[in-house]
Amino acid sequence: MNRADAEARLQQLRAEIEDHNYNYYVLDNPVVPDAEYDRLFRELQSLEQQYPELATPDSPTRRVGGRPLAAFAPVHHRVPMLSIRTETDTTPAGALAFDARVRKELGLSEAEPAVEYAAELKFDGLAMSLRYEHGVLVQAATRGDGETGEEVTQNVRTVQTIPLRLNTAAPPAVLEVRGEVFMRRADFERYNEKQRAQSKPTLVNPRNAAAGSIRQLDPAIAAQRSLSFYCYGIGEVVGWYLPASHGEVLDALAALGLPVSTERVVGPGSATLIAFHRDVAARRDSLPFDIDGVVYKVNRLDLQRRLGFVAREPRWAVAHKYPAQEELTTVEAIEVQVGRTGAITPVARLKPVFVGGVTVTNATLHNEDEVRRKDVRVGDTVIVRRAGDVIPEVVAVVLERRPLRDLVTPLYPVFELPKNCPECGAPVLRLDGEAVARCTNGLSCPAQRKQAIVHFASRRAMAIEGLGEKLVDQLVDLGLVQTPADLYGLKLETLADLERMAQKSAANLLAAIETSRGRALYRFIYALGIRNVGEQTAKDLARHFGALDALMAADEASLLQVDEVGSIVAESILAFFGEPHNRAVIERLRVAGAWQDGAARPTGSGRLAGKTFVLSGTLPTLTRDQAKEMIESAGGKVACSVSKKTDFVVAGSAPGSKFTKALEFGIVVLDEEGLQALLKLGRVI
Repeated sequence: MNRADAEARLQQLRAEIEDHNYNYYVLDNPVVPDAEYDRLFRELQSLEQQYPELATPDSPTRRVGGRPLAAFAPVHHRVPMLSIRTETDTTPAGALAFDARVRKELGLSEAEPAVEYAAELKFDGLAMSLRYEHGVLVQAATRGDGETGEEVTQNVRTVQTIPLRLNTAAPPAVLEVRGEVFMRRADFERYNEKQRAQSKPTLVNPRNAAAGSIRQLDPAIAAQRSLSFYCYGIGEVVGWYLPASHGEVLDALAALGLPVSTERVVGPGSATLIAFHRDVAARRDSLPFDIDGVVYKVNRLDLQRRLGFVAREPRWAVAHKYPAQEELTTVEAIEVQVGRTGAITPVARLKPVFVGGVTVTNATLHNEDEVRRKDVRVGDTVIVRRAGDVIPEVVAVVLERRPLRDLVTPLYPVFELPKNCPECGAPVLRLDGEAVARCTNGLSCPAQRKQAIVHFASRRAMAIEGLGEKLVDQLVDLGLVQTPADLYGLKLETLADLERMAQKSAANLLAAIETSRGRALYRFIYALGIRNVGEQTAKDLARHFGALDALMAADEASLLQVDEVGSIVAESILAFFGEPHNRAVIERLRVAGAWQDGAARPTGSGRLAGKTFVLSGTLPTLTRDQAKEMIESAGGKVACSVSKKTDFVVAGSAPGSKFTKALEFGIVVLDEEGLQALLKLGRVI
């Protein structure tokens, strides 16, 4: 590239990056994934390094993107909120490169001791500065352009994890805390489920949810979205003893009652950084919140001062990212899939793209309303997201890249849901008030039949190990299994002849089927796959009726006497048992001995009999399933929502709206220690 071409490309890159900065920081509406933005930014940095005479003072590489919205009062940061450099190599070599740069800048020889580093998570949220004066929160401000941010104090006060007063008898005159506001995945999913149920717009991703909640004018909106916060540093400090290291600063902030992540380490040399990067990578998808990498910092503050800054970035810190969880690709087709309950789900067939550690070719579009809301069309360039085992989804369309027939007309039409099921040809029906359209053919539809059998065999239902989707596909396609009852008639020689099966695999599967006989009634009810009947409702039904025949004979009035069963659930149960085909399958399963009658838990027995609990937040040592099992084993019941009938709310970190509602109703709130004591003694201590 010659100098003239380089100058033209530099101008193009600066303009494009400024547009992306405006969309990301100001409008909270990014139009490209982070990975695409990073590629553009790295190209700009590279060209400016190659042609330093073409670098300009207003280049995006010289400052943090974004400007405060006019709707918010400006806040001047006395200590600038600068961003940090991103290490381009997502492998462990990135940690080695950072360590090598630091040692070179400090003038250390190979023989001298290793530099001590602090490593922590890079949260995917909204950077925030909290100003405490004499221990009281007086101001909260966004990063803005690094020099001037936006005052968002009233919205930040709604974040439950941010203390309004520091936990100390001798607070500093001024303590400015830097950190990240973010939304936990569970809170994000819970909010979107509620929005979908009301046919309202959903949030795109947790990062946008956090930014959009804080940077709007109504604090009530922020309060509804269950946001969280973690500290990662400090700004202006007056009248506070400053520790000698970054790690000690975070410990001191935690002692003041400020939320600090425990996912951090301090140790010598690049080996510490590499081990932390690998450990977090292995656990990334199981974290309760999104991250896009880790951050390394020289631990000693005196060494940080020696290293100083270059342009917009400190020399003593770096962000080391992981492979992107969002990428750009093209929609090649839109098809539909049929689920276990007949739900018709639109699916985007994509040009293969590597995202979230795998090559993705399909992504869910959820339902017809979501396709229309996002206006996804064949030929569109879209942002695709995949994190861990979560099904890939189309997050948004990059409208600027939409192919057009002329200057205004899109090349492809709006997606239309088919009027007939693609699997069996039966009519597709969407009931009033529902977001999902469904095939009306029930188990006579091959797709629903397969999914019903997979669900029947799943771990929380009949737990038939080894009966996965591919094997079920073979069994149904060959006509060997049409209903779950057919599983109990399978023969060794039949199974052994199937593709990718042999005598040993066939014998193991038959043993698993045999072991599934006599399952508890609640597991069998759940395994039937009755629409709107989840695991907890199945337990409630088993506890109330005690026998399947009693449940099958129940009318609506009887069903409505069961806790947590409303008119919609009752209607689903009556419709299922009113279908002669379903009753015929159940009779065959009775002959096979698939279940044992009996209440899910003994009525009136156990220390916690008659008590209703609600779990909220993350407990220190127990998973939610473990806590639930312990409560139910003691005769208690775990409900999904807080009501005036709730006896106890068990709250961990970031408990959210359930905790607030418990305080509102005057319900006893327990921590994990209190729950353990209650389980042991049968009373609150």
